[in-house]
Amino acid sequence: MTHAEPQESRVDWEGALVQRARSGDTRAFERLYREHAGRVHGLCLRMTRDAALAEDCTQETFVNAWRALARFETRSSLSTWLHRIAVNVALAKRRKNRDVEQVVESPDEDAPAAEWILETPMEVQDIEIAIGELPEGARDALVLHALYGYSHEEAARMLGIAEGTCKAQLHRARRLLRDRLDLEVA
Repeated sequence: MTHAEPQESRVDWEGALVQRARSGDTRAFERLYREHAGRVHGLCLRMTRDAALAEDCTQETFVNAWRALARFETRSSLSTWLHRIAVNVALAKRRKNRDVEQVVESPDEDAPAAEWILETPMEVQDIEIAIGELPEGARDALVLHALYGYSHEEAARMLGIAEGTCKAQLHRARRLLRDRLDLEVA
């Protein structure tokens, strides 16, 4: 068995669920929800820095996905499509809630961590707090590119900014984190 076969079977399995959900099968959509909700919630939490708002964003993401499922084009993965919806929802909600005090929460445990070499022992929560304290543009670029693995082009498209701006924001985020956490980047 080659390494690509399990991924292909996963894509086939997910594709079959998408097709069933498009036909109105709510159980198929529930399975897709269970498969992707954790990472979508982690993304929303990192972008909004508010647990209740992140939960709202997660729910709205899946409501929007259900409504737009017929328009989902399989050129991208379902997770990429869902993340794009989540980013749009989080940005819109964040704009609406600028005056609300935001609370930093711990991320979803399944969310990927950045690859840093720490000079001193540090808790993951300390890193998450430092990320949460970044300016919004820098935080958004860091979350999408460094934590979720999107290319500069994909992250820029999701955020509605130029690719060069995304790169500059990521550079700014990394510089600010190095300064705040006394880190060396590998």
